[in-house]
Amino acid sequence: MRVICLDMEGVLVPEIWLGVAAKTGIEELRLTTRDIRDYDELMRHRLKVMDQHGIKIDLIQDVIGAMGPMDGAKDFLDELRTQAQVIILSDTFYDFAKPLMEQLGWPTLFCHYLDVADDGRVAGYRLRTTDHKTKSVKALRELNFITAAMGDSYNDTGMIQAAHVSAFFHAPQNVLDDFPGYPHFTNYEDAARHLLTAPPRD
Repeated sequence: MRVICLDMEGVLVPEIWLGVAAKTGIEELRLTTRDIRDYDELMRHRLKVMDQHGIKIDLIQDVIGAMGPMDGAKDFLDELRTQAQVIILSDTFYDFAKPLMEQLGWPTLFCHYLDVADDGRVAGYRLRTTDHKTKSVKALRELNFITAAMGDSYNDTGMIQAAHVSAFFHAPQNVLDDFPGYPHFTNYEDAARHLLTAPPRD
């Protein structure tokens, strides 16, 4: 059995924080894991900026509610799920992802949790574990699954390196330059064929 592990933002849905930055006009929120490799550093930056500008959870949820999956993303997921198990491994938060998961047909999602104060201020966050994408793929390998992984950012490179079958999807050039040798796809049809049929490497 093959288990396919996908990043969420940039692969299935638009980058949430880019949407928040566009809605608020705060350029500092445009930074993503494509720009900053250290996720803890990135989230500390986001929380600081949100506090400075008084941004609360309801505004972010409004932005997310107005977003939808990328064109073709649901069909892509549906096709994969007819032939393999699919898990979305994301560094987003359950508080953010629910409306998008509904639009994608409720795929399995592993992500993190926010700490939200009574007044709606995002006070912090709780990781399920550090580097959970890589650890998830390695655990699936230990269970004798053939693993496939695809993402677009620095925080996806661990699972991409750990999987039997790997690819980047719409990744920026700086990520591709730093991690050469992996297939890079810009459409779902070719990506699906690779994830489902490429022979596993050791």
